[in-house]
Amino acid sequence: MSYQTILTTLENGIFTITIHRPDILNALNRTVMQEIDAAMDEVYSNAAIKAVLFTGSGEKSFVAGADIAEFVNLTREEGMLLAQRGHDIFNKIEQCPKPVVAAVNGFALGGGCELAMSCHFRLASSNARFGQPEVNLGLIPGYGGTQRLVQLIGKGKAMELLMSAAMIDAQEALRLGLVNYVTTSEELIPQTKQLLQTILSKGPHAVAKVIQSVNAYFREGEDGFAAEVQYFGACFGTDEMKEGVTAFLEKRKPSF
Repeated sequence: MSYQTILTTLENGIFTITIHRPDILNALNRTVMQEIDAAMDEVYSNAAIKAVLFTGSGEKSFVAGADIAEFVNLTREEGMLLAQRGHDIFNKIEQCPKPVVAAVNGFALGGGCELAMSCHFRLASSNARFGQPEVNLGLIPGYGGTQRLVQLIGKGKAMELLMSAAMIDAQEALRLGLVNYVTTSEELIPQTKQLLQTILSKGPHAVAKVIQSVNAYFREGEDGFAAEVQYFGACFGTDEMKEGVTAFLEKRKPSF
């Protein structure tokens, strides 16, 4: 499928989605969001895609936020619809049964930080900067930022960043647990792909159940422990589990 505002490549099972609006620091607009949504539909339906890597064009920016020009003259109801659409798309990323990782190169602000946080985890280049500056516009994050930032770094620090609109650098993001690794701009994509290849060497059904079980912890009204019991049991009904256990007993690498 061809897109106007994103670039996609598939190599060794890894589907790279690059937000491609470098002239305005890869800002999100309606078209970008629609194309991310369509690309994620492709991820769900294409068996050749085993994992997803999100990044942005150039070294300056992952996504520097939303395209604010689209906010002018929106009514309250239209603002709610805009937020709900963003939630639906980013939830699709978060709930994806295939691993989805963000390689954050440069600014990840506003909607860009929210996009990164919807991925299962994040790596950052040393020049990365994170923030939710919406209060500068008299707004709050609308694509899940108030919820995911709390989940990732805790209530107190999240409250501070959300209310102050402060930006943090890559090392502070690492210290807070917002990112898993910090590396150079040159090594960001190779290191992210190397980590994804390690994950892809494991049982894909089991990896999907890890994602579901962890996400269950945060879903309102769901018992994460009960979900783990259910998904653990489900693994016993798969050929993948039988191969994994047999390979372990035979002291060989499994063939998933």
